[in-house]
Amino acid sequence: MAQFFIHRPIFAWVIALVIMLAGILTLTKMPVAQYPTIAPPTVTISATYPGASAQTVENTVTQIIEQQMNGLDGLRYISSNSAGNGQASINLNFEQGIDPDIAQVQVQNKLQSATALLPADVQRQGVKVTKSGASFLQVIAFYSPDNSLSASDIKDYVNSNISEPLSRVAGVGELQVFGGSYAMRIWLDPAKLTSFNLTPNDVATAIRAQNSQVAVGQLGGAPSTAGQVLNATVNAQTMLQTPEQFKNIFLKNTSGGAQVRLSDVARVELGSDNYQFDSKFNGNPAGGVAIKLATGANALDTAAAVEKRLSELRVNYPSGLKDKLAYDTTPFIKLSIESVVHTLIEAVVLVFIVMFLFLQNWRATIIPTLAVPVVVLGTFAVINIFGFSINTLTMFAMVLAIGLLVDDAIVVVENVERVMQEEHLEPVPATEKSMSQISGALVGITSVLTAVFVPMAFFSGTTGVIYRQFSITLVTAMILSLIVALTFTPALCATLLKQHDPNKQESNNIFARFFRWFNRSFERLSEKYQGGVNRMTHHKLFSGVLYIVVIAALVGIYKVLPSSFLPEEDQGVVMTLVQLPPSASLERTDKVIDTMTGYFLNKEKENVESIFTVAGFSFTGVGQNAGLAFIKLKDWSERTTPESQIGAIIQRGMALNMIVKDASYIMPLQLPAMPELGVSSGFDIQLKDVSGQGHEKLIAARNAILGMASQDKRLAGVRPNGQEDTPQYKITVDQAQAGAMGVSISDINSTMSMAWGGSYINDFVDRGRVKKVYVQGEADTRMMPEDLNKWYVRNNKGEMVPFSAFAKGEWTYGSPRLERYNGVSSVNIQGSPAPGVSSGDAMLAMEEIIGKLPSMGLQGFDYEWTGLSLEERDSGNQTVPLLILSLLIVFLCLSALYESWAIPISVLLVVPLGIIGAFTMTWLGMVIKGDPNLSFNIYFQVAIVAVIGLSAKNAILIVEFAKELQEKGEELFEATLHAAKMRLRPIIMTTLAFGFGVLPLALASGAGAGSQHSVGYGVLGGVISSTLLGIFFIPVFFVWIRSIFKYKPKTLNTQEH
Repeated sequence: MAQFFIHRPIFAWVIALVIMLAGILTLTKMPVAQYPTIAPPTVTISATYPGASAQTVENTVTQIIEQQMNGLDGLRYISSNSAGNGQASINLNFEQGIDPDIAQVQVQNKLQSATALLPADVQRQGVKVTKSGASFLQVIAFYSPDNSLSASDIKDYVNSNISEPLSRVAGVGELQVFGGSYAMRIWLDPAKLTSFNLTPNDVATAIRAQNSQVAVGQLGGAPSTAGQVLNATVNAQTMLQTPEQFKNIFLKNTSGGAQVRLSDVARVELGSDNYQFDSKFNGNPAGGVAIKLATGANALDTAAAVEKRLSELRVNYPSGLKDKLAYDTTPFIKLSIESVVHTLIEAVVLVFIVMFLFLQNWRATIIPTLAVPVVVLGTFAVINIFGFSINTLTMFAMVLAIGLLVDDAIVVVENVERVMQEEHLEPVPATEKSMSQISGALVGITSVLTAVFVPMAFFSGTTGVIYRQFSITLVTAMILSLIVALTFTPALCATLLKQHDPNKQESNNIFARFFRWFNRSFERLSEKYQGGVNRMTHHKLFSGVLYIVVIAALVGIYKVLPSSFLPEEDQGVVMTLVQLPPSASLERTDKVIDTMTGYFLNKEKENVESIFTVAGFSFTGVGQNAGLAFIKLKDWSERTTPESQIGAIIQRGMALNMIVKDASYIMPLQLPAMPELGVSSGFDIQLKDVSGQGHEKLIAARNAILGMASQDKRLAGVRPNGQEDTPQYKITVDQAQAGAMGVSISDINSTMSMAWGGSYINDFVDRGRVKKVYVQGEADTRMMPEDLNKWYVRNNKGEMVPFSAFAKGEWTYGSPRLERYNGVSSVNIQGSPAPGVSSGDAMLAMEEIIGKLPSMGLQGFDYEWTGLSLEERDSGNQTVPLLILSLLIVFLCLSALYESWAIPISVLLVVPLGIIGAFTMTWLGMVIKGDPNLSFNIYFQVAIVAVIGLSAKNAILIVEFAKELQEKGEELFEATLHAAKMRLRPIIMTTLAFGFGVLPLALASGAGAGSQHSVGYGVLGGVISSTLLGIFFIPVFFVWIRSIFKYKPKTLNTQEH
């Protein structure tokens, strides 16, 4: 193959250009993302039962729907919660690789059978099925800087004119609007109702009758009489539009003949349809829209599309309305991709410098450099076919690939140069001769490197997706680099390189002098190296002991290196959860949130750009005692000091718990490394009540766990992700008493639910949009238990009977939010590892704590990891088989290549020498820099696999030559020493090239530095140790193996001996 292209260089150029063209065309179309779609598909069912308690919702809605969710393809787990504001939400999490759309359709079909069994009120509100991730992509705040618009004006405008257009943008999964739109609010006064002998029911009936649309027909409609000339539509009653019209609704005539209208018994106003949220931007009233990404959508594209849609909508904003991104995860994605691109470019430059140092002429250096764009662009073209995007993972793979792909070209060029110098040949015959020597080694190296990375692609689950990005990108790059080294590089060598003229005068410029000094030093070094190898091959015992020491050290460091799933990243956003005691009102929550806003905007003003807060909403549940804040930090370029990093800000923010006495907790959280896999970083566990012991026992078990966890040094911020039990007021109606008084039970129930819970009657038209009409008791008639007695019900004789005649109330306890996991009652506990502790160790600590429950008399509880922790568990179990498989495949490839079972062993023995370096470097980095991201995580595992390939590669270069020389008849020791000296230069070159290629990763800072360090440190350490130790041990191993398994020279005719 090489011979063909040496004589047809233009053909080689054409192939290279075609590959590059394909790559350039692909790059313009490839989507950019931070991570590939990693999160398993999730489908959410949400339903509302107005006015119901959590217990009622769980029994009448959640369980009914859960029981129908059987027989779904690839379902992993179901988690659900029922909240005290009547909300039920059920999350179904599916296996990786299930099509989200099909999952949604299947869920919808199963839901059909459950819908008929749900209460009528729930059916009327509608049951929604959506597919979307767990966390918010963006939160957009709408506020009025000059305070010309009131909070309810802003919220209504957002609801009516902004939320719908945004929800139709491609890639938007779900939209949460903080704050409601306008609604017609009718506030009843019980005293006035009673004086006119009316009940809330009568009011509702009158509104239904008089606020409705009637279809009457036409005058002269067909079929008409002969000679009819007129045809006109007849309109009768239509929907009402203003509070005045509602006030005028006629209720009844009194006995004195006076007319009672709605305004006589109630206050009518244009209010909000939802009073449960209170959102503010930098402390000013604001409306907010939170956007969740649809499953499988691209974050950057979606953000751009949302911005484009907003710019079209801005034209029609009322004067004084502004919007601001209060929370945005996309700049981090952009920056982390950009920083990897910078790393790529730095890597190419560093590699070029290393090659120039060794090859010492421009022509020879340009050849391998030309190979880089061909391979990189070609790789993009190929991975696009696999449906990959440009993301942090594929870009890391590119950086690793650069060091490896220059290798092939270096080996070719270096060998051609050597042949030309030693044998004084013309470039073309020199290239031909050289290629025949090294084609075998090249194919060997490539097959080993691809063999190492291929097993990674067969992983299951989330880790599989992450590994696949790496392995397919790297394998593609390796194979392309081999093709280039066998076609394009030899063609370039034959045309570009010049023959050395032995008689030419040596030039005396600065470069030449420097190179002469460099060559002399290198020559001396090779002599010393050869002496060292000689000694080590003869002192077998010493070498063996040294090797055993290395292996022991490796095991030791493996034991102390903490494990985790993904490095934490500073994403420029802090999310804070606020929780007050169970029965706190929205007003108290507001006060706490204002204190917190003040703290972040004053004490942290150097670091904080803006803060958007919502009282009444949180990821732990919706309720008056919960709140949530999105804090946007200033740009990374302004936050360079250690105390302005996200970890320090969060640490200081924890002090708010001391300052604010009213809050149960204020929890500033870091976003998880992969936003799709959960809301906050740390671990996530479900404690399940398997044996059905009831809510009290479950809470007791949970509190026991939290108590022990707070004592454990390995854990920090362990919290229940949910709401504490709250006091509840229970009304019992004496059925017999009510019957004796002639009061119907349904009247009692409807009066209570309308007066206290508020009831949605029907719709009205407000400025061309249909909005809702609500009837509810005036606020001061439903504040205290004794207010119940202000309400009356009419009996069958037409008399008004007070509630106190047939009902009594008492205080009880109950939970405002009930959770279930896989069909069993559960509580969710979240927390994070203490600083410097890895997530793997924190998870073990939690398991130990839960294991102590039976000894405390709490039997029958089980636990399951969920969310990010479940992914971590699944990934941890796969690492060891992965490494063993990689080594096995390398062994088989080499056996095939060398036609021997023994030689590959000498190559594989070198591998631990590389791995020890990777572990040591990462461990030292963790201890000295105190960087908790340097742990045994997914990126580090990728680095280890790369190091295996690299150390095997160095070994192949020496072993291949030693074996050839021995077959030509040299004695074993001689052959090995000769080969070692001959290949020292290319080995040092390729190692330096690779080492400098990943150096920028290890030195990275800013966005996405955490993951870059994980790869960089591992690979850098591995490169250093596998070379320093490897070049001495490879000859030793080769001599060992060859002495044990004697080499028999191949003779043609055995009879002659």
